Amino acid sequence: MTRVLYISYTGLLDPLGESQVLQYLRELSRKHSITLLTFEKPDNLADRAALSAMKRKCSDAGIDWHTRTWHQRPALPATAWDIAWGSREAIRLARQCNAEVVHCRSYVGSLMGLNVKKATGAKLIFDMRGFWGDERVDAGRWSRDGLPYRMVKRLERTLFENADHVVSLTRKGVETFEAFDYLAGNPPPSSVIPTCTNLDLFQPAPKPAQPFTLGYVGSVGSWYLFDQVAEVVARLFQRDPDARFLVINKGGHDTVRAALEKAGVDLGRVEIRACGFDEVGGQVARMHAGVFFIMPAWSKRASCPTRMGEFLASGVPCLANGEVGDVAEDFASSGTGVVLPVTAEGRVELGDVDEAIDALLALAREDGIAARCRKAAEDLFSLQGGVAEYDRIYRRLSGGEAA
Repeated sequence: MTRVLYISYTGLLDPLGESQVLQYLRELSRKHSITLLTFEKPDNLADRAALSAMKRKCSDAGIDWHTRTWHQRPALPATAWDIAWGSREAIRLARQCNAEVVHCRSYVGSLMGLNVKKATGAKLIFDMRGFWGDERVDAGRWSRDGLPYRMVKRLERTLFENADHVVSLTRKGVETFEAFDYLAGNPPPSSVIPTCTNLDLFQPAPKPAQPFTLGYVGSVGSWYLFDQVAEVVARLFQRDPDARFLVINKGGHDTVRAALEKAGVDLGRVEIRACGFDEVGGQVARMHAGVFFIMPAWSKRASCPTRMGEFLASGVPCLANGEVGDVAEDFASSGTGVVLPVTAEGRVELGDVDEAIDALLALAREDGIAARCRKAAEDLFSLQGGVAEYDRIYRRLSGGEAA
């Protein structure tokens, strides 16, 4: 049993934190001693019922959960404040639990973990999640010539050079950082663990042949090109007068409606729902196919869309765009999706969208498609597979079994 301090700058009270932190740690806590430090949004901490429920989940799993408040503005000073005080708390917790490994999700958490390593000697896992500085540039928030970007890239180098193990969501992410000049010939040990899916929560279910229901799950802002999804829905509705569109989203319903109306979509054929994490799987199983478009920026080569695994685990083929992580390669190898090309301007090329819709409709009607999607999810996105790899990493770093 390895004593692990896990640091996540994403809160457990956020849907992403519950799906991509707690789901792993519940399983890992069966074999390892887990102390968890997360940063929670003030509004979430103020929801006493949700906070109490999450405390019970962690307690029932044997996870020792500690929280700090996440600060947003002004951006850089707020993050620096969180790193400083978070490092102090993390060092205290690491000493208290005698941590052998400090497992850090994302750059901010890893900077705290680096301070823990220096103070206690714990082994550092840099669970990178993506190229953070480049994501900020690609999102238009920073300039490559600006001080924040240059500072983050220096810190990134420090993390790669000091990490005892690096975890990337994609094969392309590993290929990219191993080619960095300062790591040439001596990259840190690494693993590829995609954004995993709880296969118990997301499962195929029988559905009526008609009407054909296209589905969308999750956020609609930031990297997600929902305006172009809306254009696809409009074309689908023109080609199939009975088709429906189901959106599962929390907090972006006005944005969803506005984009669909702008594209000329009949909202009478659209269902928009908000539901808890435990209910999402049942809604996805109602869909015949899924769609997601993500901005194909340079930094996205290290990204793995959560919704991809959820769709496939539910037996649902997808329409997506290329130039994001391993999406195109995984759909091609498994025969579970249709991929559209992208433009030099970072958009999805919709010139052949009618052909793509026809291909998606045909794919959704194929005999055995649900089983094929499910098999792809088991091979690529299994939560148990991700847990097993983390278990091997923990044991190797603590001097147990080799990873």
